Amino acid sequence: MTSSRPAQELPPRIPQPRHRHGAPSGPWPFLDLDSEIDLSLFSNPPARSPTEEQRHWSKYPQSLYPNWTPSQQAKSGITDVVGHIEGRCLIHNVHVLNTGVFTSEEDHVVTALDAEEYWNKLHEDLPSNVTVRALFVDSLSGPVLQMLGARFNIEPFFFSSSFNWIPARYQDTVGEGDHITMTLSFIRSMQNPTAIPSSPTSDYPPTIPTLNSEDQVIDTQAPLLLSSSNHVLTHDILSIHMVRSRGLSTIISYHPPHQHRTTTAHTLRTRLLAAGQSVYWNKIFTPTISTDPTFVLLALLWYPLYAFDESLDALYSHICWLEGRVIATTEMTTLSQQLYVVRAHLLHYAALLEDFRKAVVFVSETRNPMLEHPADDVSEETIASMKEYMRRESKNLLDEIARLEENRKMQDNRLKNVMDLAFSSVNLEDSRTMKNLTEAAVRDSAAMKQVAYLTMFFLPASFAAAVFGMNVDILTQDARGSLAHYFAFAVPLTAVTVWIIMAFQFRKRDPHNLIHDENYVPFWSKLSWPLVSVRKKIIRSKTIQRNSVRLISRPGSTGVDPTPLPMWD
Repeated sequence: MTSSRPAQELPPRIPQPRHRHGAPSGPWPFLDLDSEIDLSLFSNPPARSPTEEQRHWSKYPQSLYPNWTPSQQAKSGITDVVGHIEGRCLIHNVHVLNTGVFTSEEDHVVTALDAEEYWNKLHEDLPSNVTVRALFVDSLSGPVLQMLGARFNIEPFFFSSSFNWIPARYQDTVGEGDHITMTLSFIRSMQNPTAIPSSPTSDYPPTIPTLNSEDQVIDTQAPLLLSSSNHVLTHDILSIHMVRSRGLSTIISYHPPHQHRTTTAHTLRTRLLAAGQSVYWNKIFTPTISTDPTFVLLALLWYPLYAFDESLDALYSHICWLEGRVIATTEMTTLSQQLYVVRAHLLHYAALLEDFRKAVVFVSETRNPMLEHPADDVSEETIASMKEYMRRESKNLLDEIARLEENRKMQDNRLKNVMDLAFSSVNLEDSRTMKNLTEAAVRDSAAMKQVAYLTMFFLPASFAAAVFGMNVDILTQDARGSLAHYFAFAVPLTAVTVWIIMAFQFRKRDPHNLIHDENYVPFWSKLSWPLVSVRKKIIRSKTIQRNSVRLISRPGSTGVDPTPLPMWD
């Protein structure tokens, strides 16, 4: 029995980010200019103090944020998730202890049947030594979205920005604690799921895919296929909401559905645990240096940095491969298309790196209530140490982002050189073709010129024969013409014709007068071309004879006279 491998597909394109809907300061979330506004909403102003029934998690988000109407929830995608109540949501948990130790807690599987049980779980008190709890949400369902939003008072912007891949970063509810939302899109390299060899030992050379007419549009929101290494540069997202507070801080990480092939909740959870085992970062998380939960967020920001670096490495190899193809092949049409596609994605990556840089600056420079309102047992030296470590680690991230940008610029410049090389190769090929066409035209012109000369040579004789053969009374009456008469008429006429033809072909060049037109010869000088030719031969003969006598009489002479001879054509 043979098992069939399921068909694999590339990740789908991500939606075009609508930045106007990712701004928390925008007064009309997910309302375009042509959207209708329900005026009945203005008749009943939102209650300042909603009841417990109104604040129940099943009423989220409109229970806490009345301006998010059902139409806006539907347009943002929240309704699609909230309506998905039968799903199975998996939540991975990590706790950060006050000793700097990271522990992996029991995962929670939430369904519609045990939603209330998890709601009560969210309200349970954690051990006093837990300073940060991180929730990595996989396969987000409607009840989990509403419970997390209601329990931690999360702005719906966090979910709408995550669903629509809109880069966002903002801080709100600033007091003794605050809320930080960050949605960051980045590029990650992965194996091409459609490029599977027939067997492990088969030779699978990279090929350039044939582009159809619909593939001519350059879409930077779609995955970039690197046919040289069977890798794909696909979009990924880091979507985090952090609730900072003096006692217990909470980090919520959203992960898109699996068809996007983005980083899973399990993968990011294990990366955070690995950061806790790092000697360098474990020292930062110790209470003697820092108790700021922002460092956990800063550690997670290294994940897109690694992803960007790996993607640019794969793209560098692909550009090198394209350079070799441009030099070795004459098929430039498909290669030129691929060069344009890669460069368009590089320009798009510049915007993503700039968003990444702004996110790090936002984390490092945003007001930190944990430092403005520290606990009683936190000394001034500890606060100064946390600020210094935050400044230093943020600078390390910014330096790495600057390095990635320099790498991207280098690849963009190198890609431009490859494109110039491709165009030069095409121009050289066109020049070679034009040269061949010109040479063929010159050969045809020379052949036609010989035919014209031959025709002009026989034209006088033909004219004479036609005249003598005319059956006209004025010419044939009492005619006594003979063959001698024919030659007596035809030969001089032919000589005159040849004389005139050679006169118009005559050219004289003066080497001492190169400023004037070298082809200009007066008409009367053209008619005297036989005399000029004879005179030239006489002068050349006398010059050679005179130089020979001079060289023979000169001892040690080489027999070469540097005096130039007059040039006549």
